[in-house]
Amino acid sequence: MPSNFLMLAHQPPPRHRPKPLLVFALLVALLAALVVVVAQPSANAAGTLLSQGKTATASSVEAPGTPASAAVDGVTTSRWSSAFSDPQWLQVDLGASAQISQVVLNWEAAYATAFQIQTSTNGTTWTSIYSTTAGTGGVQTLNITGTGRYVRMYGTTRATPYGYSLWEFQVYGTGGGTPTPTPTPTGDAFWGDTSSIPAAKNAIEVAILNRTNGAYPDSQVYWSFNGQTHSIAEQPYLDMPANSSGRMYFYVGSPTSQYYDFIEFTVGGGVFNGNTTRVDAWGLPLAMRLHSADGYDVQVGDTQKLFTESRTQVFQDFINAVPQQFQVLAQSQAPYRIIAPGSDASFKPGGVNASYFTSYAQSVGVNETTQYIFGCAGTMAGNPDMCAALNRHVAGLPSSSQSDPTQYYKSAPANYYAKFWHDNGINGLAYGFPYDDVAGQSSFVSHGSPQWLAVAVGF
Repeated sequence: MPSNFLMLAHQPPPRHRPKPLLVFALLVALLAALVVVVAQPSANAAGTLLSQGKTATASSVEAPGTPASAAVDGVTTSRWSSAFSDPQWLQVDLGASAQISQVVLNWEAAYATAFQIQTSTNGTTWTSIYSTTAGTGGVQTLNITGTGRYVRMYGTTRATPYGYSLWEFQVYGTGGGTPTPTPTPTGDAFWGDTSSIPAAKNAIEVAILNRTNGAYPDSQVYWSFNGQTHSIAEQPYLDMPANSSGRMYFYVGSPTSQYYDFIEFTVGGGVFNGNTTRVDAWGLPLAMRLHSADGYDVQVGDTQKLFTESRTQVFQDFINAVPQQFQVLAQSQAPYRIIAPGSDASFKPGGVNASYFTSYAQSVGVNETTQYIFGCAGTMAGNPDMCAALNRHVAGLPSSSQSDPTQYYKSAPANYYAKFWHDNGINGLAYGFPYDDVAGQSSFVSHGSPQWLAVAVGF
């Protein structure tokens, strides 16, 4: 009730009898005030917030940390973000048919210049209730009307090279309901719901996960093993039979793409043995997680930080981290691969860095080429401890110190290519050269009664 009405209603009795015209004027003023009160729109004119906490889905997500659900959680510090392409959409299931009166879009910097708000009764057939080609970003409040159980933002033109990103997508109106709750997935955002991995009928069930940060859809992330090639969209799981010295390749873009990498394994006798490897080169971010019947659960491979960075940034990180002689490794086959030093001409006989290891190796009684020291080949093939010690620059230390990772790569000459992958490997483990398993420093895992192996493929 307006404050002027309250003041009139609680004034003290007059000291003299008012004149009739004054009484009439006061009555008119009171009636006008009441009309004003009735005419004022209520604070809830937009209706009830129907979307918060409801089930949201999207055409894509940029990363595990930007799911569709983040746009309807009521938290303005979490967001949904899509792949970097057009069109993209985000929709919310209101649980039952509702009368829509307002939609509020709280955009992150990656907003839509052209988009529609659409409704649907079944989540399949859509009706547009709002359309613009001049979106401004920020917080857009749209007073629009429509009917439907499902409401979505359908973006057709992005304002930036990135995807579409919403802090919050709020739908107001009347009606709606409580949709059938989605079971809470087990696991974390990166590895997903591992409880949904089917039970293996053969040796182990392999789940392939698209972790390309929206760069490629599931239909363009491929795996290849034992003569068969599929996209994740076609077949996200492989019931792997027992095999010896197998490799599983991963490609993004096409099944013959130059963007590829692989893991290695031997499976048989109820035991899984396998690893990610950077011995030859780094082509894609890869990580794998092995789970066994006894509860054993271990992850190896590239850190999640490497998955979240752009490919350009990973190459630049490498260049920034290594001495000048090693920088060429991220340039000679860019943007496809960062190659191992033994594969680069500069470290081979006749190359500008051919003598990189010579003096140091000779100081500990080793006469071998720099190329073969990096590759643990030639005379190094039969001497894994010495090859590892030379690559880590601990060959001159007592044998007890040669097994201490805190002593590794402290001085040149050393295999700074391998050091980079250890610095960016889960728990500091990586296969940066052939005998990197000396002192347990590689990404090799082995365990009995394996149930499933999840492999994350990045870009």
